[in-house]
Amino acid sequence: MADKPKSKPKDDAPPKRLNRAVGVAEALGGVLDPALKKRGFASRDILSHWPTIAPAPYDKVTRPDKLSWPRGEKGAEGATLYLRCHPGHALALAHEGQRVAASINRYYGYFLVGQVRLSAEPFAIEDEAPETIPALPEVARARISRTVERVSDPGVRDALRQLGQAIARRKPR
Repeated sequence: MADKPKSKPKDDAPPKRLNRAVGVAEALGGVLDPALKKRGFASRDILSHWPTIAPAPYDKVTRPDKLSWPRGEKGAEGATLYLRCHPGHALALAHEGQRVAASINRYYGYFLVGQVRLSAEPFAIEDEAPETIPALPEVARARISRTVERVSDPGVRDALRQLGQAIARRKPR
């Protein structure tokens, strides 16, 4: 008997082409969704809209970590949302967990989260890239220095120099 040719595994198949430009969220959706499902999230909505969902200041100092559903008939009581929290706000969040849960339920329009707990995972703040300060031309720097040199107080003079340089760096509208 002749050996049957082996079929290619799915991993070797070329990726499906979309023939259009797609956003990063759409391109990575297939990769992220299984990972989010392992953490209990049906979709990535709660993660992507967290700043809108959570009440202040928890919109900036917390991130959803895991959504845990109780087994059996207890599922009607709502899920437990585990939040990663900045250490300085952990105590306040422990006391105001019901407020955060109410905010989430209000956003979705149905009873989703029954209680909020703190996650043991560390919280990391995504630092925004620092703005680079554009270089000021030497002509503008000299003009500002000549203008503020008449001020006798050195502290006020330095403050006025910094203010003038900031105004000169500002982009025209």
